[in-house]
Amino acid sequence: MLESSMPLRWRNSMLIVNLVAIIGGCLLGFCKLAESVAMLILGRLVIGVFCGLCTGFVPMYIGEVSPTALRGAFGTLHQLGIVIGILVAQIFGLKYILGTEDLWPLLLGFTILPALLQSAALPFCPESPRFLLINRKEEDSAKRILQQLWGTEDVTQDIQEMKDESARMAQEKRATVLELFRSPNYQQPILISIMLQLSQQLSGINAVFFYSTGIFKDAGVEEPIYATIGAGVVNTIFTVVSLFLVERAGRRTLHMIGLGGMACCSILMTISLLLKDEYNWMSYVCIVAILVFVAFFEIGPGPIPWFIVAELFSQGPRPAAMAVAGCSNWTATFLVGLLFPSAAFYLGAYVFIIFTIFLAIFLVFTFFKVPETRGRTFEEIARVFEGQAQAVSRANKGPVMEMNSIQPDKEATTNV
Repeated sequence: MLESSMPLRWRNSMLIVNLVAIIGGCLLGFCKLAESVAMLILGRLVIGVFCGLCTGFVPMYIGEVSPTALRGAFGTLHQLGIVIGILVAQIFGLKYILGTEDLWPLLLGFTILPALLQSAALPFCPESPRFLLINRKEEDSAKRILQQLWGTEDVTQDIQEMKDESARMAQEKRATVLELFRSPNYQQPILISIMLQLSQQLSGINAVFFYSTGIFKDAGVEEPIYATIGAGVVNTIFTVVSLFLVERAGRRTLHMIGLGGMACCSILMTISLLLKDEYNWMSYVCIVAILVFVAFFEIGPGPIPWFIVAELFSQGPRPAAMAVAGCSNWTATFLVGLLFPSAAFYLGAYVFIIFTIFLAIFLVFTFFKVPETRGRTFEEIARVFEGQAQAVSRANKGPVMEMNSIQPDKEATTNV
């Protein structure tokens, strides 16, 4: 759906998505009044559709309206909005606020409020200048919006970069989802996009957040819900830290630091959970390990996968790539939520070793395969992958050409 909605203007697309959120919120809010479990399930399904679409549209739009030098920082704001939402939901879910038997439908129905707020703000948001120039051929409109966004009259360089990208797109096939996997120019970036999304969810972060109350309880915390909220506070604080670091340290570096730190914390969590019955102080070690685990997540693997996908692709294939990346992310989220309770039951504290292995794999992949996109335009990044694809193509053709060059002489063969 994300790919097919590309011809729509961004604001119209988001208005439609917000309508989906309002429908889902109403189903959740009135499910108890209607005494319908089906409404609850359907409402969660509809909200899931909204989340999938929203996490595709928003990073893509932010990337297209952000200046190259601040694209990473603005992209991190998307993750900041997510973690603030998680923290607010955790606080409102307390028993003395809305986490009661009578008020929980109201808590779920609050999903409507952000959708209404965004719908009211959308008319004041400019259209993507890249969309206007490349897709609509409205150069004057794109130039005017860029001047408003940048606060300067001279946007010639940005306009020229978009024109170059548009000219290159005119020579390419339409970028469908299948074309992303078929075209040599797209195979490398789509693989990186998928792996980065998987690194976010298979890191174990959602296992910690989905079941953090139980984990803190096992660690010996008397009021685990407050420890869970504490993890949400750490989540928010270190997203802000990442906001200031991403344009200085770079995407690739922060992602590797985050993965490496999470792997160490995961090992520490396993050890502390195994020894907490023998040593009471190990419970505190486990709590600290969880909080630091969350901090490392928000330094890199939390915000970076969302916006780096939009950086790896040009205007044409970007919607299809975001659709594939989003599907990979939410599929991994679903699998972790589904399988973690069973894995924890059979493996106990050793369950976090599985995440440690995943983190090590993603760390090695990031080191060898993920390029640094900081400070590069979309066109420059696309050329990097084109050069790699051409190098691979030449390498594959090399042996064939070499074999052709040593074909036996016909006369010599006849003589033999």
